[in-house]
Amino acid sequence: MILYLIFLFILFIAPIIWYNYIFKKNDKVLINMPFTGFEFGRELLQEHNLNDVQIEGTKLGDHYDLINKKVMVLEDRLGKKSLTSITIICHEIAHAIQHKENYKPLKRRNVIIRNTSWITQLGSGILLIGFPIIFATGSYGFIKICLAIAAFSLLISALIHIITLDVEIDASFNKAYPIIKQKVPAEYHEACRSILLAAALTYVIGVFRSFFSLRFIWLLITRMR
Repeated sequence: MILYLIFLFILFIAPIIWYNYIFKKNDKVLINMPFTGFEFGRELLQEHNLNDVQIEGTKLGDHYDLINKKVMVLEDRLGKKSLTSITIICHEIAHAIQHKENYKPLKRRNVIIRNTSWITQLGSGILLIGFPIIFATGSYGFIKICLAIAAFSLLISALIHIITLDVEIDASFNKAYPIIKQKVPAEYHEACRSILLAAALTYVIGVFRSFFSLRFIWLLITRMR
């Protein structure tokens, strides 16, 4: 049991702690940085002829809005001269570059999410709030159907995470990092790279979490008589 808990800590908790540590460590204001996150992002959009892409603040987390062509980052990143702000904005603009270049995994991920969102929402509802009600019915047939729906939604989630990981790695290390090496002082390159790595690691955790949950549901299904 102890080894099992240690395994869960290493697999899920430790990477999240490291992720938060890296982001916070590199979020200090740097006086000698020549641009804020917003200024850096605007310069990159101009250089890559992404005139139809906008940068906006949000409270919902950093992401690229593929439909509306908007780079959405946490509001405090826009006016901040920190490595975290600059690196994250550069990473999200890298998604806009992928979009312009018709990067297939990005488009594939968007199609899958758009067409399967109702299944993943239903599966998530079953996993989060539905189990007590489902098991209270006492109907093994109904329970198995609900578990099968949850398992299918987890398979879709795992597939999305795997595709997303490919998209994120390409955005971080094939597009964003070369830009950073060109424009950010050399003394900060390694720190920026660690931020990009930490961001990509969250999707690795997502893949493992989906398969771990899937295994749990499979055990429930197979042990029912």
